[in-house]
Parts: sequence; structure tokens; C-alpha cells
Amino acid sequence: MIDVEIARRAMVNSQIRVNDVTDHRLLAAFSTLPRELFVPKAEAATAYAERDIPLGGGRYLIKPRELAKLVHGADVQPGDLVLNIGAGRGFCAAILAALAETVVALEPDLDLRTCAEKTLALVHADNVVVIDGDLRAAVPEQGPFDVIIVEASVSSVPQTWLDQLAEGGRLAVFERENGAGNGVVYLRVNGAVGRRVDFDASVPFLPGFEPASAFSFAI
Repeated sequence: MIDVEIARRAMVNSQIRVNDVTDHRLLAAFSTLPRELFVPKAEAATAYAERDIPLGGGRYLIKPRELAKLVHGADVQPGDLVLNIGAGRGFCAAILAALAETVVALEPDLDLRTCAEKTLALVHADNVVVIDGDLRAAVPEQGPFDVIIVEASVSSVPQTWLDQLAEGGRLAVFERENGAGNGVVYLRVNGAVGRRVDFDASVPFLPGFEPASAFSFAI
């Protein structure tokens, strides 16, 4: 049996704090949130390890370092309305709940959505609403959003996501091409959307957002 308090402290000190994550609110959220509750029971012993934890259906709870740096780059503020696309079992939404005013957690998988609802209630993340819906379409009727977080890789960002950013809004996502990956932030300023690469990261793809398959034909 692992001591989760020690494991959690070690995770923050060895994986997050040393990787230029300086927001004290974000560090506090990672230091107090019971990550082990947001993974399948068979994975609980490694909840704080430096690994992507499978949640089923090709979905993952990504490494603490990658998630912390992505959220850090999004600069979530206390009054923000945040959309978490592909919320999985709700860990990222719970982190965001400690930083923002309201979090909309979009998750189409019924099993993952049910787990997220139960665990978010257990940790008293009362400012999170978990909803069903299409990930590519997102939820334009509840936007525009100050922050959109996608805790997985995509081959390209759908225009529908960018369209749901408020003025000054930030979209933080992982992009992968030819095996190389990055944590990327899109920012809407004066109606135009710019893009910056924040850090290197190899994160599993969000199912349905992989690159189109390339076919070759023998002659």
C-alpha cells in the first residue's frame, strides 16, 4: 500500500515544480487533489507515476508534468469560464475548478462521464458541470469561453474550437505531427487568433483526431 500523501508530494516536487510551473494556485491544486480517485482501481497504485494512465476506449489521464504545463500556459483566472474538451474521468476538470469560476466538462463516453460526475462530487468540485456532446462541435451554446483545454493530442485544431474563444480567450492543446509533439496555446486578440508553441510533449491522440491515414499502392 502506497502512502498517497507522500506520492502526491513527490509528484509535485519532482515532475511539476521543477518544470517551470510557478502558479501557486495550480501547484496547490495538484498537491491536494486525490489523483488516485480519478483512475481505474487497477491503476491506483501508479496514479502519481510519470506515465499516461489508460482510462479505456483509447483515452488517457496524461502525465502530471504535461497536464500541469498545459494548464499553466492557459493562464486560467478566477473569473474565467472554462471548457474542458474530452474530460475523461474528470481530473483535469477538478484542477480547473480550483482555478476558474465555472468549468464545462464535455465528455461523450457514458462510462467516463458517469465516473467524472461521481468523483467530482466526491471532491466537492461544485463549479463543474459535466455534459454529453460531440467533441469536434464542442458547446457553442454555452460559450464563448475564456479558456478551452484539451488534454490530448490532435493532428489539427478544428475551427469550431477556435470560434468558441472569447476575446482574449486561450485554447491550450497538444499537437502532434510526424511523431513530434508540442503543448500549444492559441490566443484570440482583436478578433484574430494567434498560435504559440509552449513546450515539447508526446501525448496520446484524442480518438477521432488522429492524422488521416496515408495509403500507398504497389505498382
